Amino acid sequence: MQTALRMETTVLPGHRLEVSAPELPEGAKVEVIVILPEKPKPQFDSALEFLESLPPGPRAFKTWEEYEQHLREEKDAWER
Repeated sequence: MQTALRMETTVLPGHRLEVSAPELPEGAKVEVIVILPEKPKPQFDSALEFLESLPPGPRAFKTWEEYEQHLREEKDAWER
């Protein structure tokens, strides 16, 4: 009957692994399987994709023209 050990360890300097378990007989040939943790895939590939995913909501200005008018008024206020 095959015995399996499951444990976590840390990669040591020099990219080395160290496994210590009293149930491993000295000199025995064993198979080691290393599974790297999955890197989470970014949910969005770009900021634009994120912005496009947002639900429609209240906006400060109903139209682009209203926004431009606001900017003109702000700029005019700076020049006074």
